[in-house]
Amino acid sequence: LARELDLPVVLHIRDAYDEALGILDEAGAGGGGVLRGVAHCFTGNARQALGFVERGFGVSFTGVVTFMKATEVQEAAQAIPQDHLLVETDCPYMSPVPLRGKRCEPAFVVHTARKIAELRGEPEAEVFAATARNAARVFGFSL
Repeated sequence: LARELDLPVVLHIRDAYDEALGILDEAGAGGGGVLRGVAHCFTGNARQALGFVERGFGVSFTGVVTFMKATEVQEAAQAIPQDHLLVETDCPYMSPVPLRGKRCEPAFVVHTARKIAELRGEPEAEVFAATARNAARVFGFSL
């Protein structure tokens, strides 16, 4: 249906990234962008994140990437190319540090993007701009 209507697929996956990659392969993801989308609320590892990238999908990170013990997620955020990187809040859960434990709000996404910039050694403004461009491309809107 997404391919037929030229709409993005938003995948919310919990502990089943390898299985989801297999399903995308069966659906023909990757071949020239006929199927596009995003791995929403990504909490997997770098290998899995790169699997989505190889299939043409974006990888979207929440406040989890700011958590001290979320090393696999942090490594994933460092591993993927900037043109596949997205950020989100997944409100009302997963508030980023320094607001962990509070009800998450859209305005908190800046903390997630800042942490990713720090992890990647990139200027914050560059990560902010890249994630905005990537969201526009995936979801089909203009900036």
